[in-house]
Amino acid sequence: MDIRAIRMLFIAALAAVSAVSYGRDTVRLGNDSLSLEWERAEAGYVLTGISVGGHSLGVADYQHRVLYASGKPSTEPMPVYGADGKEEIFPDPQYRYIIATWQQNNTPVARNVAGENVVYCPDSVLVEKDGSLLFLYEDEMMAVRERWSLDKTWKNDVVVTMSLTAKKPGWYSLTSPSAAAFDKYGFSWAAVPGIYQGDAVNPDFVRALAYGQGIPDAPLVSRERTASTLMSLVTDREGYTAAVIAAPGYGRDPWEKDRKTNSVWRLGLSLMNRDGEFTPTLYHPVLGEEGSSLEAGDETCFSFRYTFAKAGWHTVFKHAVCDIYRFRDGLKLRRPGLSLTGRLYAMHRYLVDDSTSMWRNCDYRGTVIGAQDYLGGVYGSEKDAMKNSDYGAMWMLAALTGDPRLTTDRLPFAENFKKMQQNTDKGFLYGSSAGQYFLYRSGRFTEEWGPYTEPVATTYYMLMDMGNILLFEPQRKDLRENLRLAADCLLRWMKPDGSWEVAYDNASLEPMFTDVRDLRPTFYGLLIAYRILGDGKYLEAAKKGADWYICNAVEKGHFLGVCGDTRFAPDFATAQGVQALLEMYDATSDTRYRDAAVAAAEIYMTSIYTHPVPGTETKTVKGVEREDWEIAQAGLGFEHGGVLGSANHRGPILLASHAGMFVRMSAMTGDSLFLDMARAAAVGRDAFVDMKTGVASYYWDTMNAGAGPYPHHAWWQVGWITDYLMAEAELRSSGRIGFPKGFITPKVGPHRTYGFAPGRVFGAECSLVMRQGLVKVDSQNVEYVTADDRKSRRLYVILMNSIDEPVEASVEVDMSVLGPSGKFSCRGMSVLDSEGRRTGKADGATVCVDMDGYGLKVLEIKY
Repeated sequence: MDIRAIRMLFIAALAAVSAVSYGRDTVRLGNDSLSLEWERAEAGYVLTGISVGGHSLGVADYQHRVLYASGKPSTEPMPVYGADGKEEIFPDPQYRYIIATWQQNNTPVARNVAGENVVYCPDSVLVEKDGSLLFLYEDEMMAVRERWSLDKTWKNDVVVTMSLTAKKPGWYSLTSPSAAAFDKYGFSWAAVPGIYQGDAVNPDFVRALAYGQGIPDAPLVSRERTASTLMSLVTDREGYTAAVIAAPGYGRDPWEKDRKTNSVWRLGLSLMNRDGEFTPTLYHPVLGEEGSSLEAGDETCFSFRYTFAKAGWHTVFKHAVCDIYRFRDGLKLRRPGLSLTGRLYAMHRYLVDDSTSMWRNCDYRGTVIGAQDYLGGVYGSEKDAMKNSDYGAMWMLAALTGDPRLTTDRLPFAENFKKMQQNTDKGFLYGSSAGQYFLYRSGRFTEEWGPYTEPVATTYYMLMDMGNILLFEPQRKDLRENLRLAADCLLRWMKPDGSWEVAYDNASLEPMFTDVRDLRPTFYGLLIAYRILGDGKYLEAAKKGADWYICNAVEKGHFLGVCGDTRFAPDFATAQGVQALLEMYDATSDTRYRDAAVAAAEIYMTSIYTHPVPGTETKTVKGVEREDWEIAQAGLGFEHGGVLGSANHRGPILLASHAGMFVRMSAMTGDSLFLDMARAAAVGRDAFVDMKTGVASYYWDTMNAGAGPYPHHAWWQVGWITDYLMAEAELRSSGRIGFPKGFITPKVGPHRTYGFAPGRVFGAECSLVMRQGLVKVDSQNVEYVTADDRKSRRLYVILMNSIDEPVEASVEVDMSVLGPSGKFSCRGMSVLDSEGRRTGKADGATVCVDMDGYGLKVLEIKY
């Protein structure tokens, strides 16, 4: 419902009230789940009780306010002072990408000190025929109406619609009335999803606001552009949650018509009111922003709802996502123009073309190393940076395709790059990663944002990458020794409590970034070392590191990212922490790791946009007409969000590395929102995909720009798409289809590698294969994965419907692509359902297959 419709309903409600209700001393809204009671005091009507199932919540003392300014508030940033009273300069001057973004969160409006805090108390109330309450207030400055009503569907929800009519010109901001108030030193969880969360108020302003590590101890007003879900919530220590949720349509539309409007500020979110009470709070319009300037007689309105429930924060969060923002409705609109499988085959062609993928070989210390050009910013570069991204996907694609352009022309030189990337000079840095990037003009490895070394980089670029290579080449004693050196480096650097420093200066070897802690899954590298080398000391160390991570990151909701250009603002490393903990559980059978993985995954859900609700209205993107759902942010995740991250200006990213993990998490927990979020990220994102190469843009705001300056991103896309498809196949077949999973790959999330060992399709041992032209499907709604049982001479084509409607597709298989014609020809084809039962057959090499919404069928082809 849009704002105009809400205003019309509000006007209609005025005509439906009982005019005999002005003088009541007590009024109540209630049902069998919830009760709110107001009493008439000297100043007016005051909310005096909130009861949830008979349990009373605390009630705010300062309940009604409007922010007012006679002139437009300043947008100049205010200084930040530390606990010692000295001004804190943050971030450091070299972090040019985030300075302006940080300053925008320190304006008088954002700090909630702009204008006047106009406190009012309704002086009359009307009781409507349906039991709703209409509170009225009027003075020489303004007239305010608040309509409170119980939601007929959701019994723990109270819907509030406010309107303000100005009597004098100025800038006005409506504030959701403060209802339930909590002890800010005695709660279990609080969050403005996507911006900050935690189990405690953090008096360290920068760590709380900039890194989202705990709740800022100030009534800040945050922008909606990185609030993943437009709500604010608190859960007390008795398990009761109160939340305020904006009605759809009050946040900004990131692409209103024909241009990016991502930074428009229409909704403010906070966990404290202007008077400092700990209570979920929303603001609309935002003081000084669009819609807040009113002349005498002008009106503004705002609609939102409170949820009061005996439930944890995640349950209430899901209510907002699923029931109010109708997340699944947006998913149902998605239709792919190019299947994910089609993208995989297109990217294979792209990646073996040296010109399009910008592959470069060069000499380093007498060894030819190979990687792709990187045209983004790198410390000390002269536009000469080279980088490899997803080694697991590189070796996987080579194994699945057998393509000599990979096995012969690429992999040996990529492997040389990896080996030369390791510090081999004896000393403090021995065994660590020398840097993500190689600068071919100056002949050196370096990090993206400075001459420092991070322990997590050794986990990433030594242990993850070499570990994945060793899954495909387990006999390589030289790489095993390289991996051992890296693991021993991590052991040396681990502190007694199981943590690591964020980074060391390469010159002084002193710790850097000591104002933050390494709240990242650095421990995962030691788990890889254990799985490859079998030495129990690595598992014991991994357990120690994971235990520290659970206690200091997961349980507190404090995380750190791995992108140096944003000074490690929390990012997809949190999702990697989920997968790392799941693998710790697999290695130890200790349920603490499984439970912590679920908790971290639930937090990571708040990194996924759920607004605006996707629709079908037509918009123009670079001269091309698109329906709104095609470019919707809902379903996409952050590179990094919060108040520092790239999502503030660039929006979310199209690299959905979390999708496969979310599918697995859904299977493990039974939480369907994980699955819906995975599909919303993966399916029908063609507006961002270059159809010729299959490569998607990285940032949302570039729309369709292909790989751009990041050609190595195609490897990550091959990796996450494969992981997602394999996870869907396993889920839809209830585990009857499954293949061994490799390690996480750096750096963009938790997707895993396949193809290094056979798996099973309905009990048959098979190896994954990819051959251009082997299978043709006439519907882009159908994904497929192929697996070969060479012993029994059977090919399996695993078909999956990617939409929530039945589809019918014609499938043609050309067995000559798998091997010489005659020797490899179709000798019979059967259609199997998701349980492996035969439901049909074909006499030739073509068959018509029908599938239910999100269904699965398998072709079994004898050859």
